[in-house]
Amino acid sequence: MAAGTAAARVVLAPPDADPTAAGDDFLIAAAAGGDGAAWTVLVDRYLGQITGHAWYMLGDPREAEDVAQEAFLRLFAKAPAWEPGGAQLKTWLYRVVVNLCIDRKRKVLPIPMAELPERPDGGAEARDRGIDIKRSVRAALDALPARQRSALVLTYYEGFTNREAGRLLGISAEAVESLLARGRRALKDALQSVHREMMGERK
Repeated sequence: MAAGTAAARVVLAPPDADPTAAGDDFLIAAAAGGDGAAWTVLVDRYLGQITGHAWYMLGDPREAEDVAQEAFLRLFAKAPAWEPGGAQLKTWLYRVVVNLCIDRKRKVLPIPMAELPERPDGGAEARDRGIDIKRSVRAALDALPARQRSALVLTYYEGFTNREAGRLLGISAEAVESLLARGRRALKDALQSVHREMMGERK
């Protein structure tokens, strides 16, 4: 029997009725022992979440997929040495993704425009205005320092509390609030003209 699989049985025996309900520690140990099904469950459980976060951070779905794949490659390498009862897998993955995104942002990646849905009414002028607003918001978010952007994405887009976001970023809840305050001020300054347009005001 592989050592990883034996360790998995000690950590948590998966429910007979639903193997996908097994805990992360069990699945990591089983995957380290060569259990492909356990690895598939882990990927299904977290790939979408971390890819979405990377997309918000980078603004490019292809770059986001690369980051998510790299995070799982690092998990695969770490799996044999994973300590049950230590760091939560979700927290570990998010930290890896945040750091990978910060590294990539230092390379000054371009901001691609994803396909934007057309408005159901209002004609071409309204559609063009909506596209301009989305471009401005994306550009303003992208221009923020990486830690501020990550804090905003985690709390506003993904619904984490300040305390949860702090755990994912490896900082305190108070530090998250400080990042949010600075990020909000920067976005407000950058989006003054966009805000007026959203409110229907003329320059």
